[in-house]
Amino acid sequence: MNSLVLGFQEMETTQLFLVGGKGVNLGELSKIQGIHVPEGFCVTTVGFQKAIEQNKMIRALLDQLTRLKVEDRDQISEISSKIRQILYETEIPSDVVNAVTHYLSEFGAEHAYAVRSSATTEDLPHASFAGQHDTYLNIIGKEAILQHIKKCWASLFTDRAVIYRIQNGFDHLTVSLCVIIQRMVFPQASGILFTADPITSNRKLLSIDASFGLGEALVSGLVSADCYKVKDGEIIDKMIATKKLAIYGRKEGGTETVQIKHDQQNTQTLRDQQILQLAQIGRMIEAYFGSPQDIEWCLVDDTFYIVQNRPITTIFPIPEASDQENHVYVSVGHQQMMTDTMKPLGLSFYLLITPAPMRKAGGRLFVDVTRMLASQDSRNMFLKNMEQHDPLMKDALMTVLDRRDFIKMIPNDQKQKAPIHSENNSDMLEGIENNPAIVVELIKCNQTSIEELKQNIQTKSGLNLIDFILEDIKELKKILFNPQSTRVFMSAMKASAWINENINKWLGEKNVADTLSQSVPNNITSEMGLALLDVADVIRPYPEVIDYLHHVKDEHFLDELVGFEGGQKTRDAIYAYLNKFGMRCSGEIDLTKTRWSEKPSTLVPMILGNIKNFEPNASKRKFEQGLKEALEKEQEIIERLKQLPDGEQKAKETKRMIDLVRNFIGYREYPKYGMISRFFVYKQALLKEAEQLVQAGVIHEIEDIYYLTFEELHEFIRTNKLDYQVIGNRKDEYKLYDKLTPPRVITSDGETPSGKYKRENLPAEAIVGLPVSSGVIEGRARVILNMEDADLEDGDILITTFTDPSWTPLFVSIKGLVTEVGGLMTHGAVIAREYGLPAVVGVENATKLIKDGQRIRVHGTEGYITKL
Repeated sequence: MNSLVLGFQEMETTQLFLVGGKGVNLGELSKIQGIHVPEGFCVTTVGFQKAIEQNKMIRALLDQLTRLKVEDRDQISEISSKIRQILYETEIPSDVVNAVTHYLSEFGAEHAYAVRSSATTEDLPHASFAGQHDTYLNIIGKEAILQHIKKCWASLFTDRAVIYRIQNGFDHLTVSLCVIIQRMVFPQASGILFTADPITSNRKLLSIDASFGLGEALVSGLVSADCYKVKDGEIIDKMIATKKLAIYGRKEGGTETVQIKHDQQNTQTLRDQQILQLAQIGRMIEAYFGSPQDIEWCLVDDTFYIVQNRPITTIFPIPEASDQENHVYVSVGHQQMMTDTMKPLGLSFYLLITPAPMRKAGGRLFVDVTRMLASQDSRNMFLKNMEQHDPLMKDALMTVLDRRDFIKMIPNDQKQKAPIHSENNSDMLEGIENNPAIVVELIKCNQTSIEELKQNIQTKSGLNLIDFILEDIKELKKILFNPQSTRVFMSAMKASAWINENINKWLGEKNVADTLSQSVPNNITSEMGLALLDVADVIRPYPEVIDYLHHVKDEHFLDELVGFEGGQKTRDAIYAYLNKFGMRCSGEIDLTKTRWSEKPSTLVPMILGNIKNFEPNASKRKFEQGLKEALEKEQEIIERLKQLPDGEQKAKETKRMIDLVRNFIGYREYPKYGMISRFFVYKQALLKEAEQLVQAGVIHEIEDIYYLTFEELHEFIRTNKLDYQVIGNRKDEYKLYDKLTPPRVITSDGETPSGKYKRENLPAEAIVGLPVSSGVIEGRARVILNMEDADLEDGDILITTFTDPSWTPLFVSIKGLVTEVGGLMTHGAVIAREYGLPAVVGVENATKLIKDGQRIRVHGTEGYITKL
């Protein structure tokens, strides 16, 4: 076996660094019994590296390239062009030429070949690089093949390939390229086979694109293709395209585009029998590789040849199940306002505290709701709750339920009780003591418990620490699922719904509870936003400190502050803030996420924004303004109700409901604050343990523990044994999952139905979402995907994917909110109402449909946005 050139049969899956992703896949394909692969060989990356090493100029240019960012388009283009030119002109090392000559003589030098690029970063599970490097078809003769090998090498440095690598975090210095030399086949038809439907993600549905001639016409977008859908061995759908052109190989080499005869343009490319045969081949390949595949095929004289395959990298994984039954899963991330991928340790901690039937997929959590949907009573209750919480999720579920045979129904008396709050309004609201002291006592108990935890955990290490955390999680669950605690905030939510329903019915005013719930007491999350305004007040008189904060680059800035006038006061104010809120961060339900206390510089842009946008004492004025509006609205509503028939009774009952809302709705945010506080205590103790393991040389990096589940960490600490390949694989998985967008709903078929809002009488150009906080506001849209990048001015409207409590400090600077994810009682909605911000959530693709800087109008009462 020659390391410069390898035949397909000589390749091993471990040789990715020699033959690239495409090469490895072809090597594996050629070993599958019954699969036809045109024979060929690979000029390995060793030959490419030899060519690079013999030219010092390329190395210098590569060093320059590594320092560039995506925005440096002109420099990327200039340097890439120079590297390509050098590669075109370079001599292929003589031993590479000899090896290629030998293999060509084995396969037949007189034949035509396809010359394809195969990079070491290509066709990987977490990055396909599809179409980034060049392919040349129907190349005849040794000299022509050698010339095209250099062209393939050069294609590693096209502008598009370089930019793609920068975007995906690949190092130009370590990426290499192999060239595949594969015997040409001259097909009557060719195309692409997806073993999972690329539109719906349904794993049971194969999708085949087919057109006449070579597949290049299809891949390049030159022609439309027939599309066939196959499920369970049956063709369930066909779309026959008009195919006017085809690309064919010429006898003398190269390709030509040919006009298809008029009477053939609308004929079916593949016969039905051929479609089913190809589908069977697709399932064989999928089974061999163990995941859905994107396969390029050719049909030659009634034989299918496979010329390429790669994993489908854009498809969301299916949650695991212990049986072969149909299942329906709903996203936890859409309910928790954190759709980012989570690391294994973070996932396992969340699983330890939840009683719901959770499943993992794509680094996210899903609830298996199949049992809830399997009996009519629990289904109706669940869908009613979902209608209020997330109408898009409910509509997506209805798409699945409309297929009557997907979920087996069971009689109501056999149903498993759904883990949702099933009390109706009257049950929940009758007999609840309307006393704000209940909330004060619940908060006090929680705080006392956390202080005890902080004291007791300090003496624990090793297995004792793990056992201690497991025991304390029982205490956390007791607090989280305390029936009195749940009853308090649920009664407030039910009272809010009662107010909206009845005031709309009696007075014709929508969503009045939004105004009535402004500036309520005991809302820990809204306090967090106002408290950062107070921090800004401390700093505002000190211009030197402000200037210094504008140039903060690392986490030592708090210690260096003391050298400035007002620096000690600033430091004390920030530390006091962190002492109360430092356990928070974006995506905080994942224990592994970096907390504000760990990276205080995250707060600096928000503090500076507060100094710029507000006058002193803004927090007090904001709270008092909200309180004034709420009390005035209460008085107005009560007075108007008294004028109605039976008005005194209506007013009395409404007053009771308003008191319930104002006394209890603020507590809605506290249980999560308590949970996140405990998570941070656990995390600090575990990181301290990990630091000792690093010092002992047992693990390489402290954060390696993030890629183990809590159970695996337990076993690792017990045995001090760790398979580092597991850590490496998990890191690769995390990169892959991080690029995927989780669906609201996914089935065990892998289908991801999307929901739609059903709303009438809206403007034609309206961007529709869920109304969660009343009012209408106009302003400048600021599209912000990362909280640390926020540069807001007073009056801006925040457009983002989702907000969790960590985003609250930004809410004091904005006048409206639009998010892609969210529901009526998610954190962004609750705080928007508290601050009196018109808000629309659950707006699909809001960050793409609305441009940064665009002027828009947010209709928070009706639930839509218009561009001005």
